[in-house]
Amino acid sequence: MTSAVNIQNADNPSTETAKVNLLGMSQEKLEAFFAELGEKRFRAAQVLKWIHQMGVDSFEEMSNISKPLRTKLAEVAIIEAPKVLKQLDSVDGTRKFVIQVTGGSAIETVFIPDGERGTLCVSSQVGCALDCSFCSTGKQGFSRDLTATEIIGQVWIAAKSFGQFGADRPRKITNVVMMGMGEPLLNFDNVVDSMNLMMHDNCYGISKRRVTLSTSGVVPALDKLDGLTDACLAISLHAPNDELRNQLVPINKKYPIAMLLASAKRYIDNLPDNRRKITIEYTLIDQVNDRPEHAHELVELLKDVPVKINLIPFNPFPQSDYKRVSNNSLYRFRDILIAGGYITTVRTTRGDDIDAACGQLAGNVNDRTKRSERYKAQAVRFVNNP
Repeated sequence: MTSAVNIQNADNPSTETAKVNLLGMSQEKLEAFFAELGEKRFRAAQVLKWIHQMGVDSFEEMSNISKPLRTKLAEVAIIEAPKVLKQLDSVDGTRKFVIQVTGGSAIETVFIPDGERGTLCVSSQVGCALDCSFCSTGKQGFSRDLTATEIIGQVWIAAKSFGQFGADRPRKITNVVMMGMGEPLLNFDNVVDSMNLMMHDNCYGISKRRVTLSTSGVVPALDKLDGLTDACLAISLHAPNDELRNQLVPINKKYPIAMLLASAKRYIDNLPDNRRKITIEYTLIDQVNDRPEHAHELVELLKDVPVKINLIPFNPFPQSDYKRVSNNSLYRFRDILIAGGYITTVRTTRGDDIDAACGQLAGNVNDRTKRSERYKAQAVRFVNNP
């Protein structure tokens, strides 16, 4: 039992540090946990259902588990989600959760309703290790990776807030996108474990076509993803050539576009359902990457890759001088892509009245990179010496 406790202490937001938090455990890890307790492995499936389908955080409520085992579990384990500091509801139905994680930082999670579809945007890191020039999260710097408990805990918290736990309850969360704070592939193991819990039949049972991992292009990790999950893939592209993408997405200097698209295509081609397309995310910024020539270049770039394209109008934030694309430029860009044969959608800005729109998630990061301090210092120097 000792080894399991020690492994999980770092994944435990509770002050009861001697106890194992079961919230973020996969079925395989739970089976090993019960085996160490001298119990049958099938208990893992029972506990998963109680936690992720019924929303139970007390062993006493697990009625199909014997009283002696419930007592034993209460002595060595807990089920504890991170603490919600604030819940903000937008006029358009968007809901943002500000969630405290171990170490005092706060992350943000956003639920976006759209008819019968409800998408939860989940964070994977406290801040972001990358520094994309158009993203508010990146300007906050970086503290650490989120644990599996802190990642799946965001889904658990949101599901509980909508009352969707329990038998025959309507499901509000139909889709999950790993597009919140952080670069998911830089927190590889915890993100993969969490996505697999989202799709697991004993947990949330979300379709593999409705769980999406978004990456800015960590190619070695993307290559490693094959065979470990069947989640959909989105590429945070934002430019049709390396020169421009180097400015917007600095990781491109290490893993350029051709390398990234080749890796993404390998992942999609190896899925059991190989009819899926890669989602290309393209944030349109006024006078930066929104010109007709950029659209035509994008049409040519993607001609041999199975993609659909999601255009995202840039959402301004205080640390950025970028401006929102004009509607004329936005729809002209879209029409060029459609004429080029691509399924192209425009992401409607949602939740901007609560700073929950794409690129606006910032949280409260204990920044060990000191990046946020540097941006603030630059802003002060500009004000004093415009």
